[in-house]
Amino acid sequence: MAKKKRKQAESLPVSSHDLLQLFKEEKRPLKLHDFFRLLGISKRYRNALEDALDELRAKGRILQLRGGSWGLAEQLKMVTGILELQRSGVGFVLPEDKRRADIFISPAQMGDAWHGDKVVVALLSERAGRKPEGRIVRVLERGHELVPVRVVKLMGKAGVLAQPTDTRLRFSMLVNRGELESKPRKNELLLVEPGKRLEPSLWAGVAVESLGVEDDVSTQEMLVKLNHNVPTEFPAEAIAEAKKLPDVPSEVDFTDRIDLRHMGFVTIDGAKARDFDDAVYVEEQHDGWRLWVAIADVSHYVRPGSALDEEAVTRANSYYFPQSVEPMFPEALSNGLCSLNPRVPRLAMVAEVYFYADGTPGKSKFYPAVIESKARLTYGQVNRAVLLKEPHERKLLGPVLPMLEQAEQLARVLKGHRRAQGSLDFDLPEPEIVFNVYGEAVDIGRRVRHFGHQIIEEFMIAANEAVARFLTEKEADFLYRVHPAPDLDKLEKFFDLMRGTTLAHKVPAEAGAAQLQTLLHAAEGTDQEFLVNRMALRTMMQARYTPDFEGHFGLASDCYCHFTSPIRRYADLVVHRALKHALGVKGATPPPRSRSLLRIGDQLNIRERAGMEAEREILKRITVLFMRDRVGEEFTGVISGVADFGFWVELKEIMAEGLVRLSLLHDDYYEFVPERQELMGERTGRIFKLGQSVKVRLASVNVPRLEIDFELLEYPETGNDVAVFETGARNRRNDKGDRHGREDRGHRGYGAERNRHSRNGGPRNDKTRADEPRYEKSGMTVAAQARAAEQRLRAEGKDAADHEDFLPPEHTRGGDVAPQGKAHCTESEELLIRNEDGALVLDEDVFDDIPQQRLPKRGGHSRNEAGAATKNGSAKPAGKKTGGRKTGGKKASGTKSTTRKAGNKR
Repeated sequence: MAKKKRKQAESLPVSSHDLLQLFKEEKRPLKLHDFFRLLGISKRYRNALEDALDELRAKGRILQLRGGSWGLAEQLKMVTGILELQRSGVGFVLPEDKRRADIFISPAQMGDAWHGDKVVVALLSERAGRKPEGRIVRVLERGHELVPVRVVKLMGKAGVLAQPTDTRLRFSMLVNRGELESKPRKNELLLVEPGKRLEPSLWAGVAVESLGVEDDVSTQEMLVKLNHNVPTEFPAEAIAEAKKLPDVPSEVDFTDRIDLRHMGFVTIDGAKARDFDDAVYVEEQHDGWRLWVAIADVSHYVRPGSALDEEAVTRANSYYFPQSVEPMFPEALSNGLCSLNPRVPRLAMVAEVYFYADGTPGKSKFYPAVIESKARLTYGQVNRAVLLKEPHERKLLGPVLPMLEQAEQLARVLKGHRRAQGSLDFDLPEPEIVFNVYGEAVDIGRRVRHFGHQIIEEFMIAANEAVARFLTEKEADFLYRVHPAPDLDKLEKFFDLMRGTTLAHKVPAEAGAAQLQTLLHAAEGTDQEFLVNRMALRTMMQARYTPDFEGHFGLASDCYCHFTSPIRRYADLVVHRALKHALGVKGATPPPRSRSLLRIGDQLNIRERAGMEAEREILKRITVLFMRDRVGEEFTGVISGVADFGFWVELKEIMAEGLVRLSLLHDDYYEFVPERQELMGERTGRIFKLGQSVKVRLASVNVPRLEIDFELLEYPETGNDVAVFETGARNRRNDKGDRHGREDRGHRGYGAERNRHSRNGGPRNDKTRADEPRYEKSGMTVAAQARAAEQRLRAEGKDAADHEDFLPPEHTRGGDVAPQGKAHCTESEELLIRNEDGALVLDEDVFDDIPQQRLPKRGGHSRNEAGAATKNGSAKPAGKKTGGRKTGGKKASGTKSTTRKAGNKR
C-alpha cells in the first residue's frame, strides 16, 4: 500500500518569535501538546507547528531532546556557531551571538565536526578571564559540500585512500572512484562528496571530479576557492538579470544627473586591473584645492532584493587570485556597464570636496552624475611621468599631466595632514608573483610601491571620510568601517619590547596612539624598522563593518566608511544607497534598519576574513611549489617570527618564508621569552629575535602540509661576538656529554649527562673546552665568559689571577679585607669574574656545585619540544668534594643571588 502523503500544512497563527518567547517564559523544555495548550491553538496546525520547530532547530535556536521534547539552546547552555580549526588540532567556535566570546574546543570534544561547520556547542566551563570551553553536540550544517582530497594509495578496483588537502581536516577518506572517467594516480587531486564516518579518523566518500595534478597554479587556485567557499558560478537568475541590462547607459539614465563629461577625469590602477570603479580630478584654487572623486553608480542597476543583489550579499566582495578573479558581480557589470572605462559615458556618484592649503577639509557636496574618463592610467605611468619626470612618459601623458601634478601636491598635503592627526602607516613588503607564458611561477619578488600608489589612496580616504561625516550628520543608517584601538596591555608590552632595542631612547614613556605613531616614524630607515612594523601590526585589532558609530584607529579618523569600491565590496553599495536616500534622489530606496544592517555587516566581516585567508593560502601554495626545486640552495633572510619550537625566516632574495626548527640546532637548549619575542640559549646566551639577519639553507619542502624548512648556516649578530661551533668540536662534545641528548631530547640532553658527572665527582671533559671558540662577555653565561677570558690571557702569556676580571669583591666571603682593593683567593673560595654590567658572577666549577633546585632549568631544545625539565639530583652535603674542588655549605647557599643575576634566564 502506498504511503499516505503528508497534508499541506495550514499557516501557523503564531510566529517563530512567539515560539521562542514561549520557551523563555516557561523556562523549561516543551512537548508538542504543551504548545497547543499554552498557545491555545488547534491540533490541526500540528504539521505547521512541526515545520516551524524544525526551522528553528535548523537555525540552532532550539534543540530536540530525548523523549520528543524541545528546548531553547541558550537555556540548555547550548551555543550555535561556526567551528574554526587550527592546524594543531584544537578549535574555536565563533558564536552567532557576537556578544559571546569564542569557545575553545579540544580535539577530544570535536565529535563529527569539521572546520567550517555550523555546530551546536554544549558549554563545559565558563570562568572569568578565560575562554569558555565546550563540547560539540551536533553538526547543523557542513561547511563544505565537496571536499578536495589528495590520492595516497589505490585500494582495490574502485577505491582510493585519500587525505583532504586542507590540513585542518585531520582525517582520511576511503573514496569510491567509480564515477571518474580514468583511474587516478598517486598525488592526483579529487573532488569528493563526503559520506558516512567509518572509523574515528576515516570517512567514506564518492569522487565526483578530478582536479588534476597539484603542480598547476590553476589547480591550486581551485583548491583554495573550495577550502574557503569562494563562489565560482553565478546563479542562473543573476545571470539572467545581468543579460537584461543595457551594454551602455541610455539618455534616459542621464536624467536628473549633473553632466561632468567635459571634465578631465582619469582612472589610476594596476596594470592588470580590469574593473575601474573610481576616477579622480583635481583643480587648484586660490587658497587650496578642489577634489572630485567619481565612483561607479552600481546601485542604479542593482536593486535591493534582486537576484544580483542577493548573490552580491552572499559573496560580500570580489576575490582576487594570481591568475583569476571571482567578481562580486557578473563581468557584464564589473568589467562593462559599471566600469569607468575610458572615453565612454558612465553613471557615477560624485564626492566633491574642498581642501585648504594645510589639508584641512572644507565644504563638500555629493550628487549623481555622468562622467567620461579621459585616460586609463597605471601607477607605473604616473610614477614615471610625475615623480621621475621621464620626458617620453610626460609627452605621452601631456593632456592630463598638469592635473596629475596638482594631484600629487594635494596628495602629499593630505598625507601630511593625516600623519599630523596620528594616522599609522605600516611599511610592510608585499609579494608579487611573476609567471611565464606557461603559467608557471618564475619569481616571487617584492611589489614595488611608490607615491603614485598613494595619490589614489589619499583621495579615496578623503572621499570615504567626507561621505561618512555627511551621512552621520543626516543620522542615516549605513555601515561604518571601524578599527578599534589596540588592547592597552598589548601596546604596553610592545613598548616594553622596544625598550630593549637600540630605539630605547626614542620609546615614549606612555603607550598610546600618538606615541605609537612617533615610534613608527622613529624606526623609519633604521635596522629596527622591520621589527617595529611587524610587532606594532600584531597589536592591532581587526577592522570590521558595523552600523555603530565608532572611529578608525589606524587612520586616526573619528568617522569613516567605505564608499569608493561598490563593484567589488558590498559594504560600499550599502553606503551608496544610504547616500542617495539622504540626498533625496528620485527612486532611492530606504536603507535597511539597524538590525538588518548588523546582520549584513556580520556576513561581510565573515567573508572578508575568508578572502584574506584565501589570499594568504594561495600565496603560500605557489611559494611552496616554487621553492620545491630549490632544496639545498643558500639564502639570506631576516627572522620574521619566533615561537617556542623555532623561528621563521623571511628571505631577502625571494619573498618566501620558512621555519628553522630548534630540533635542528645542536649547540644549546633554547628557551622562548614571549615578552621579548626571542629565543635564548641557556648555556651560550645566544639570542634569536625578530629582525635579525641570518643565513640559511633550504632543507626541505612539504607540499601537502605547505611547509618550508630551513637549516641555519650562520648565527645572527646579537651585539656580542658569538662564534659558530665547528662540526668537529660539536661532535666531540656530543660524544662525551650528549650521548642521551641526541637520542631523546625529552630527557634533559647533554645538560643532564654533564651535571650527573659533576655531581658524582666523575671526570670532567675539560679537553673539549680548548676546542670551543672564544666569546665576548655581553649576554653570555658565566662559564662561557670564564673560558673566553682564560684562553685570551693564556694566549697573551698572562696570569689569569692578576686580571681585573678575576678579582673577587672587596670583602671576601671569609671576612678578610684585601688591602687597597687587591683581593686574594684561597683554595676554598670560588673564582669570580665581573660581568659587563659590573656584577660579580661565579666560575663554572662552583656554578655546577650549587644545589640543583637553585639552577636555571635545563631541558630539551625548547620548553615546548622537550617538555618540562625535571629536577635531577639533590643538594650536596656541606664540605663534599666535587670535581677536585672543596666547597662548603655556606658557600653554596651564599651564591644564590649572584647566580640568578648572572644566569642566562633573562
